[in-house]
Amino acid sequence: MSSTPDTAPRLSVVDIARLYADGERIAMLTAYDYPTAAILDEAGIPMLLVGDSVGQVMLGYESTVRVTMDEMLHHTKAVVRGARRALIVADMPFLSYATADDAVRNAGRFLREAGAQAVKVEGGVRTARVIETLVRAGVPVMGHVGLTPQAINALGKIRVQGRTREAARALLHDALAVQEAGAFAVVVELVPEQLAAAITARLRIPTIGIGAGAGCSGQVQVVTDFLGLGTFMPRHAKPYADLRGAILAAATAYKAEVEAGTFPGAAQSSRMDDAVLDEVLGNGPDDRTAAGRSDIGAGIPLDRDL
Repeated sequence: MSSTPDTAPRLSVVDIARLYADGERIAMLTAYDYPTAAILDEAGIPMLLVGDSVGQVMLGYESTVRVTMDEMLHHTKAVVRGARRALIVADMPFLSYATADDAVRNAGRFLREAGAQAVKVEGGVRTARVIETLVRAGVPVMGHVGLTPQAINALGKIRVQGRTREAARALLHDALAVQEAGAFAVVVELVPEQLAAAITARLRIPTIGIGAGAGCSGQVQVVTDFLGLGTFMPRHAKPYADLRGAILAAATAYKAEVEAGTFPGAAQSSRMDDAVLDEVLGNGPDDRTAAGRSDIGAGIPLDRDL
């Protein structure tokens, strides 16, 4: 019996490894809510990342550092409900994997409570032990090297990483450490395209680039950038739609119609039998002929308890 889209099994890290082995470029997007996840899943996006970028693009925080485990679990649950086929990767928020014990406990919540299939942790050499511990515990892990947004307070500002000889070598060591620790893939963020291609060529696991050129095994975009929802567009992003413009135009048109009294119209309204309404309001035939009434025709006052 062949599988239908509704009954087909959810993709696993084994399927992602197969795509990589077959030389297919892997498309990944972030998702934070049920309806968006459902649409991206229908489009066939194989991996969805519930990124801690939700803090900035959905919750209005100034950085990802403020995002909590509870907030990440809430959004991950919604994405899991929306996407039936895609592999769901949940971002481990700041300080949720400061120790190996913390990492196992919190990653377990993502898989057990929220229904994710994998987690993502930032850092290379410095988080290799955590990655190894998680993998040994049965948790698939995606690494993240290059620009690591949770370290923004230490980095000072968002900028391309690995431009010097020392920094580039450190990045290569980070990527290799993530691989050797057992990660099934690694995000490479804001890295010169030549260096990202060199890292990709030296790894046995897929690299998922963001601002790292076309030489990676796959690409990821923040969904609000991808859909053109924000007011700022990073250089490395490409909007495939202008939803901000569409939403702004729709809201402006709606406001104008409400103010003009043209919405709602007949198509958006329903009616009842006028005779029934007369009876409800005390203006029916029986009310008008009732004997001894001094207020015939006055109907039922609006403040009367019906």
